[in-house]
Amino acid sequence: MTDFLLLAFVFLIAGVVAVPIATRLGLGSVLGYLIAGIAISPVLALLQVDVVSIQHFAEFGVVMMLFLVGLELEPRMLWEMRHKLLGLGGLQVGCTTALVMGFAMLLGQSWTVALAIGMVLALSSTAIVLQTLNEKGLMKSDGGEASFSVLLFQDIAVIPMLAFIPLLALPELVEMLQSTGVAGHGAEMAGADAGGAEVVGAEHATEATDDHSGGDHGGGPNFIDSLPGWQRALVTIGAIAAVVVGGSVLTRPLFRFIAMAKLRELFTATALLMIIAIALLMSLVGLSPALGTFLAGVVLANSEYRHELESDIDPFKGLLLGLFFITVGAGINFGLLFDNIAITIALTLGLMVLKALVLLVLAYIFGIVGSNKWLFALGLAQAGEFGFVLLSFTVASAVIPSAIADRLLLVVALSMLLTPVLFILYDRVISPIYLRREGEREADEITETSHIIVAGRGRIGGLVDRMLSAAGYESTVIDYSSRQLDMVRRFGLHGYFGDAIRPDLLHAAGIAEAKLLVVAIDGKEQITELVRYAVSNYPDLHVMARAVDRDHVYELWSVGCRDIIRETYDSSIRMGRSAFVAMGVDRDRAERMAAEFDKTDRRTMVEMAEHYQPDVPIEENEVYVAKVRERLDEWRAELNERMVAILEGKDEK
Repeated sequence: MTDFLLLAFVFLIAGVVAVPIATRLGLGSVLGYLIAGIAISPVLALLQVDVVSIQHFAEFGVVMMLFLVGLELEPRMLWEMRHKLLGLGGLQVGCTTALVMGFAMLLGQSWTVALAIGMVLALSSTAIVLQTLNEKGLMKSDGGEASFSVLLFQDIAVIPMLAFIPLLALPELVEMLQSTGVAGHGAEMAGADAGGAEVVGAEHATEATDDHSGGDHGGGPNFIDSLPGWQRALVTIGAIAAVVVGGSVLTRPLFRFIAMAKLRELFTATALLMIIAIALLMSLVGLSPALGTFLAGVVLANSEYRHELESDIDPFKGLLLGLFFITVGAGINFGLLFDNIAITIALTLGLMVLKALVLLVLAYIFGIVGSNKWLFALGLAQAGEFGFVLLSFTVASAVIPSAIADRLLLVVALSMLLTPVLFILYDRVISPIYLRREGEREADEITETSHIIVAGRGRIGGLVDRMLSAAGYESTVIDYSSRQLDMVRRFGLHGYFGDAIRPDLLHAAGIAEAKLLVVAIDGKEQITELVRYAVSNYPDLHVMARAVDRDHVYELWSVGCRDIIRETYDSSIRMGRSAFVAMGVDRDRAERMAAEFDKTDRRTMVEMAEHYQPDVPIEENEVYVAKVRERLDEWRAELNERMVAILEGKDEK
């Protein structure tokens, strides 16, 4: 127990110290965990810690991550992704395998060894890429969606790879392994390791086979190995059907029954039990636990318990993934690395450049443009955690000699270590370049003007423009996002590219004759600057402005705007009205109660506007805070009295 607590303390202190520092420096949590693992590797060696055994446990975080990813995807969405999943993913794995195989043969490897190396290095890191894309909010981008499609295909491709690799066995290696009593365990590893990852860079890769020979990881050989081919197929199909049917039919009544106890920890335990059961079932039939839980997540994507499952599983997933990344860093064999540092670094960089080039070509073919193609190419340029599994499997199957596998293990680990650096390169260099290019695009020539100018055609400006158009009003739309305009033009909608803050562009749009200016651009400073210019130079123009927050409302009021719309205010009022209805208030009274709150809030804001100080945030404005505290109880009492009167039917209609 003492050793376990000491080990837990070492891992936690490493993560707690390294990750916040890395995040603060903009390096991301993944790089923080990897650095933490490297930093504590001497301590783990001193304590004689088996990093491989720890990673067997930590890799379950990858299984949980794919379950949560599945919860975000409805089956319909997955079907819509089929072209990217099969086309983009299939071409990436096939082309990368072929090219890596070619280079390996040029370096003197036989075609069987080269093919095995190509399959191992064609895979990318699901754990690192998805974690980083989620942290940076890039999962829904074109590059993020393409990356997910390729990663999902790679995870599926691991299964046929595990079945195919033993066919590449070298006779001389088979004889050598048989003489040492190791051969024959390759088939046992296929089912046991299909869903996990393993860092075995600490010693020779042959030592990895000793870990598996006793069946420690995954519970030993799976029973499917002893079945004829047609029976294997039936069992595999039956396992997948059990996951789909169980997720569709059994989970709802099960979770409803568990929810009756009203114990959150029981719900959490049930969710964990379900994931472990699916992972175990997939391992027993020789399939990937990660893919099994992903399938279960997709099946449960429409369940009413989806969000509860997400909130319960996410903390465990985060902790285990953090531990997984730490073990990747801790498992790097620095002795072997320093003995072969030049060739190892050259192989690592060569692999990442080769994979990035393949991905860039595929991005061009599949229409992934702009900064998204670089996000796609750089994000997937590394080797992945499944590479650890396949390398140890190839050694046990007498396909790749252990000396070569040792170096390849370092290449896999180093490429994963460099991946967060590539994301930083994307964030700080590539993405700003494309943003500047977009900004350097010359403004469109405005050929048609109207009495309404809409500045910004995003979420807010676009809806306003559509409402005006539906009522027969023509508007001149100006937007600074070329991507946004190119997208809406594909649907036959109109708009001009340009910076609405520029006076010459506003003049060309006909602001001197316009009756209404709708300011819906992004950025508080830009909105205020445009409103200030319009109000001061065109006093007869009605200016309607989008306010980002309450502080911004006062700022716009101070420069003369009197038609200010808080961007989340109306939706909040509607939600409050719906809350009244949900509590049993009839819809008519709920409407009047919401209108009463709206009237009071607007009145109090105008009353407090005279105490606004432009250069002082609201929470630091002592005069404003004092006035609000002075009047708050009075406002609440007045509003409560009117609300109760409406509820009791005593208000004057």
